[in-house]
Amino acid sequence: MTDDTTKNGPDATAADAAADAAAYVENETAQQEPAQPDPIELLKAENGELRDRYLRLAAEMDNLRRRTEREVKDAKSYSVAGFARDMLAVSDNLRRALDAISPETKAAADAGLSTLIEGVEMTERAMLSALERHGVRKLEPVGQKFDPNFHQAMFEVPNPDVPNNTVVQVVQAGFTIGERVLRPAMVGVAKGGPKPAEAETNSVFDEKDA
Repeated sequence: MTDDTTKNGPDATAADAAADAAAYVENETAQQEPAQPDPIELLKAENGELRDRYLRLAAEMDNLRRRTEREVKDAKSYSVAGFARDMLAVSDNLRRALDAISPETKAAADAGLSTLIEGVEMTERAMLSALERHGVRKLEPVGQKFDPNFHQAMFEVPNPDVPNNTVVQVVQAGFTIGERVLRPAMVGVAKGGPKPAEAETNSVFDEKDA
């Protein structure tokens, strides 16, 4: 038997078939087995997830810190609000007592009455000063535009000389504590004057004419 017979004979055909079958099985196995993920890509994904968690946690902690600081500040600023409101009633009574004394009575008062009046005035000033040290400040609304956030209108005063809705009289003083209104000012507002925008326009024209 020659070499060509050996190569081209039945044995050669069987060998080729076996090789093809092995190659087919290997190819099918490779297709069925899923590709293994890259460890480096896995680490990158895990690192990104941990970074996101860290950033979210840091943001939450920062918000918590700010909220806590604000609450502590508010507690310090407004803890005396109830006490301050009660002290305003005392201050109002002192002011009423002083307002009840006419200028003529003050002018004709003897030494004892003058000393009493001065003592009441000093007490009122000391009380307002103590309240101011704790963040309570008196509103000065006369001449300002009426603001419902700080003022409570009690009546209207016909006055064509000032812009409409300008505060022209204070019936009861108002106070703020921190950035909040402790008690709105009870005021009288002007009625019948020009609107604020018209008043500003007229003043500009007057300046040009001058």
